[in-house]
Amino acid sequence: MPRTVSDRIKMMRLPLSKDNFATIISVCAPTMTNPDENKEAFYNQLASALSGIPRTDKVLLIGEFNARIRSDNNKWSLVMGKHGIGKCNSSGELLLDLCSEFEQTVTNTRPRHWHMIDFIFTRCRV
Repeated sequence: MPRTVSDRIKMMRLPLSKDNFATIISVCAPTMTNPDENKEAFYNQLASALSGIPRTDKVLLIGEFNARIRSDNNKWSLVMGKHGIGKCNSSGELLLDLCSEFEQTVTNTRPRHWHMIDFIFTRCRV
């Protein structure tokens, strides 16, 4: 059953087998023209949603993050590879910090366009 966290965050927990579940979170983040307070509130709500997911669940975090992440992955080497493009914006910093905190790794950092703002993250297995 889908659960609405906010008007920008929806999530669903699906059974995969007897004791295995996947939680899917779909988001539509505030755009860059939104005030910083709106962006911070969104990421606080998303952090709250992620913190409630059991550690054993597989996690897919997908959506329009309206964020740009760069190719320099020194600070976030567990979150992203070296195939990003362009420069990181303030929303990208918020996104990468959140993903680092909740052990999420980006799965689509090889864009064909410099303006990629949609991402798919999954829980890393380190």
